[in-house]
Amino acid sequence: MRAAVITFPGSNCDRDLAVGLEMAGADVTRVWHKDSSLPEGIDLVGIPGGFSYGDYLRCGAIAANSPICAAVKTHAEKGGYVFGVCNGFQVLTETRLLPGALMRNAGLKYICRTVGLEVAENKSDFLNGYSAGQVIQVPIAHHDGNYTASKEELDVLEGEGRVAFRYTDNPNGSDRDIAGITSANGRVLGMMPHPERAMEEAHGSDNGARLFAGLVETMTTA
Repeated sequence: MRAAVITFPGSNCDRDLAVGLEMAGADVTRVWHKDSSLPEGIDLVGIPGGFSYGDYLRCGAIAANSPICAAVKTHAEKGGYVFGVCNGFQVLTETRLLPGALMRNAGLKYICRTVGLEVAENKSDFLNGYSAGQVIQVPIAHHDGNYTASKEELDVLEGEGRVAFRYTDNPNGSDRDIAGITSANGRVLGMMPHPERAMEEAHGSDNGARLFAGLVETMTTA
């Protein structure tokens, strides 16, 4: 499986995301935000966490209009896989590849700690390393992680089984405890918690490794 990890000015988790994918067996290429195309043969695009363009205007808004994001949108529209973590999730909502928006945390403070996530009933290949209802431990580190959407959008996400993760103890005020969602075809995943920071026990949890391993195994054997 071939993956591309995008780097924007202000990205600080791009190396972590690339290493996580490599640990799962993916062949990873790093791509710069000013590039106008993705390398040939890419299966998955990873959009990392950080503070793209300093989080000016709105988190992820400037990055969503960078040259590379046009290619990412085309990749997704053709059925390619896209994975956005934290700031990457914000970018995916700004590109409208995923619905809703990430607002300021309800407590108006930056939060950095490990939280419990319940794996929702979701058929996306991203979740093949887990079972529905499983609770995993994954770190969060964000100031604008309050997932917000209209009631109509939330009902669609619920009705189509597109909620991927829910907080077991909501840290930021997200609607319906949502921590991650997928696109209609299940091939675009956005989540605020950082699975790439939970790859081995030395990190305090290896629960994130299952996401990468399950996805790479599925895509390799498909």
